[in-house]
Amino acid sequence: MEHIYHYILGSFSSLYNEINSLEVNMVSSTFRLVLSMVLGMVVGAERKRKGQIAGIRTFALISMGACLAMLLSIYVPQVYLGLKNGDPGRIAAQVITGIGFLGGGAMIHMKGAVRGLTTAAGIWMTAIIGMAVGIGMYMCSIGATILILLTLVTFEQYEKRRKLGQESKVISMTINGIIYDIAPYRTAFKNFDVHLSTYYIEYNYDKQQTELNFVVLVHAYTNLLPVLKAISEVHTTQRLTLSSQLDI
Repeated sequence: MEHIYHYILGSFSSLYNEINSLEVNMVSSTFRLVLSMVLGMVVGAERKRKGQIAGIRTFALISMGACLAMLLSIYVPQVYLGLKNGDPGRIAAQVITGIGFLGGGAMIHMKGAVRGLTTAAGIWMTAIIGMAVGIGMYMCSIGATILILLTLVTFEQYEKRRKLGQESKVISMTINGIIYDIAPYRTAFKNFDVHLSTYYIEYNYDKQQTELNFVVLVHAYTNLLPVLKAISEVHTTQRLTLSSQLDI
């Protein structure tokens, strides 16, 4: 029984040493790729929960790719020592630059608004975590993943409770009749603490209709339905839309 215990203990000790070896081997490479995949999936699951285009698979692949690039950076000078002057930081440095293209793809640019900045930052951070795993900084990588989740989840709840941040919205209306005075709309916005930044008007004299486009600034996570109800009752309204895109 004692012999089996020593055998198991020796096996775990050997496995631990191979995982934490400074040289790239099959065991350490497999462990680092799996760990980077898991950490990437954790971050991706949170982003997918928010309905972002980059989800579990995307973040897992980014983390594994960065980890593999780091492994290659270590492996080249390890194998070709004396034949080529391998630079361990050269391949890894290109990951930082190349990941910018994926981050740019995660951002959606609309007229007057840019969406996906948090996801783009998450992609960049996940790539760095993958590189940290690839070099063997396991605890640091796990800690960084926990901090990412803390930032994305906990701070989001804090922002909602405190109503931090402001967003630009566009309210488009089609009103019966020709409207020359928007003072009632200003009053309605003021009653709900909505700041009217600017507005655009288009008159249709043939149909006797007025097209109004209000660009307003509101606190993030504000419920705008009561605001829409209030302004729709100022004049007879045929159409009312709310968007974040300035398309007038």
